[in-house]
Amino acid sequence: MAVSGGSAAGGKRASVEEALASVRSGQRVYLQGGCAVPQALVAGLMARAPELRDVEIVHLHSEAPAPYVAPEFAGVFRHNALFIGANTREAVNEGRADFTPVFLSDIPQLIASGVLRPDVALVQVSPPDANGFCSLGISVDVAKPAAEAASTVIAQVNPQMPRTHGDAFVHVDHIDHLVEGDGPLIEVQSPPPDAVARQIGAHVAALIEDGSTLQLGIGAIPNGVLQSLLGHKHLGVHTEMFSDGLLELIERGVVDCHAKNYHAGKVVTSFVMGTRRLYDFVHDNPMVEMHPVSFTNNPVIIARNDKMVAINSAIEVDLTGQVCADSMGHRLYSGIGGQIDFVRGAAMSRGGKPIIAMPSTAAGGTVSRIVTELKPGAGVVTSRGDVHWLVTEYGAVNLHGLSVRQRAAALISIAHPRFREELERGARQLLRIW
Repeated sequence: MAVSGGSAAGGKRASVEEALASVRSGQRVYLQGGCAVPQALVAGLMARAPELRDVEIVHLHSEAPAPYVAPEFAGVFRHNALFIGANTREAVNEGRADFTPVFLSDIPQLIASGVLRPDVALVQVSPPDANGFCSLGISVDVAKPAAEAASTVIAQVNPQMPRTHGDAFVHVDHIDHLVEGDGPLIEVQSPPPDAVARQIGAHVAALIEDGSTLQLGIGAIPNGVLQSLLGHKHLGVHTEMFSDGLLELIERGVVDCHAKNYHAGKVVTSFVMGTRRLYDFVHDNPMVEMHPVSFTNNPVIIARNDKMVAINSAIEVDLTGQVCADSMGHRLYSGIGGQIDFVRGAAMSRGGKPIIAMPSTAAGGTVSRIVTELKPGAGVVTSRGDVHWLVTEYGAVNLHGLSVRQRAAALISIAHPRFREELERGARQLLRIW
């Protein structure tokens, strides 16, 4: 693969070793996340471990291996998670890595202000076009703000990275080193919905009107929702994550974005996670606009979409409506992410609906997700004042404007029947509301 883009690009070509030599001890390195991790650059950074000390590696959720969190690299690398993934969860909970709780929409400002400004940004891009512009492809989210702020930008140029549209481009003039790195992107298969997810999906779909604009993620419940929307018309998308589940709705004409009053005709998103089929769809496709999370997750921007429906999930919810979505008690699990950004944006939207959807139980049906009180240490992501619709396989209730007593009754009505009597006792004894 030859890096094109004129003489400016040619003069910046470097080997992995030459490019990574610019990383120094004590620096902060931002690593592009999701399925766009520049794995050749990560390998090059790890090869320099014997020469480095106290390098902070910052990123969002990542689907790639994270060798830098291994115990043997203590004192060399320390990861700071802005959203915890499965590859870093153990390190965070064992104290070998850090976690910064933050709204996804706030991260670009923290980078620009200097609080989280990286010294080095490691990204993966499409080859530069005739005008010298590279696309950040399937991960614009925080990668573009990080690349704009970093003193040194090192880019793995991969012809298999889609050239996505929108605010997705970085010019070669702003890149210090271009490293050739042709290889397949990480792919994620979304799990098919089981019976519970299909029931939840049907309840959620019943709340969605034709012409609504959707935000949803990846997983069994989002896929259950999507399968239940096949009879809907003129849906739109404004979301932080775009996954394979939406493709069928686009191909069937259910999602056409024609009814959107803001960015009509466009799927607006920040990062793409899925299969090669999805990556081929977004490649050079003007229907899909990629933007940093300062745009996609700004509640004021989200609210400009009429009938905005935000669909998110939870680990547990207490009888007053507090939503824990980032931890299991004291054990950190994920992060704040964009949940509250979209909950608040949808709440401000004309005709909008913020929805929290979750199975009624966990651990094989032995634990209720609707609880009298949250576990000690549980993180409240969506507060009592922000929560609106709550959906399980047993139905949907709107808590907004209800008293604590009314909320408890509503939530118990959609809890698993096995736990309802226990929840009623808890409401009487602990909350003293009945």
